[in-house]
Amino acid sequence: MVGSAIWRALEAKGYTHLIGKTSKELDLRNQQAVQEFFSQEKPEVVIDAAARVGGILANSEYPYQFLMENMQIQNNLIDFSLKTDVSKFIFLGSSCIYPKLAPQPLKEEYLLTGPLEATNEWYAVAKITGVKACEAIRKQYEKDFVSLMPTNLYGPFDNFDLKTSHVLPAMIRKFHEAKVKSEETAVSEPVELWGSGTPMREFLYVEDLAEAVVFAMENQFDDNLYNIGTGEDLTIRELAELIQKIVGHTGEILWDSTKPDGTPRKLMDVSKMTNAGWKAKTFLKDGIRKTYQWFLEYQDSFKEVKI
Repeated sequence: MVGSAIWRALEAKGYTHLIGKTSKELDLRNQQAVQEFFSQEKPEVVIDAAARVGGILANSEYPYQFLMENMQIQNNLIDFSLKTDVSKFIFLGSSCIYPKLAPQPLKEEYLLTGPLEATNEWYAVAKITGVKACEAIRKQYEKDFVSLMPTNLYGPFDNFDLKTSHVLPAMIRKFHEAKVKSEETAVSEPVELWGSGTPMREFLYVEDLAEAVVFAMENQFDDNLYNIGTGEDLTIRELAELIQKIVGHTGEILWDSTKPDGTPRKLMDVSKMTNAGWKAKTFLKDGIRKTYQWFLEYQDSFKEVKI
């Protein structure tokens, strides 16, 4: 999702000498493979949009993979970018790097000031090591290594697998399938969602993030860590009702309070990035509508691909 959005944004700006590999073409966990890639391609700028990601369920079931594989990916990219004198490195992380109960909205200086949210700490610890590695390189070698921390992302090419997806795409799929079943059976199909619906979350359309990455690539930043978001949030319940309306589902929403809620609130302070000259522009309802339309087109065009 993120890599393809950045690729499209770069092409739209006129960049032509783009180098990219899918995970099947280049296993970023493999140190030797990454070294050979850098030796052969000699990139001038590296944007690290690669990661093993997932929601609460995936993080809970695969803690070791979320910790180790993310560190392998980023460590290989960061280290060989330094060793081959890459002129600019952009590291993408996540808002989950901040403490669970940090003051809201989350400022960059809150990093490492308290315990992490238990449901995604493995991923968060890995990403924190990436942030600190880039900071260390910036300090020791005076290289232009920058870390961008996006809030919750969504958009075209998102993961809609109910076992591994994040909350927004999972809701789109659940409401869509319930809508289709209701139409087929003429019986209103309910949708069951995890938690209480009370936690608050912020969401950023992936094409906005891509624009932020291009902006960071084209400009010099004074610091090493910047939050990327909208600066606005809503409850999970409000999100569900918004998606339900856009999809056109009319059944009941059932909340399973025995399932975990995760962090109570996670809103980014985006003032540093705003002061640097960039601001998100896509409203949530518009982004969800575009994402749902992409989901429908994806189903029709790629039926052999499991979504």
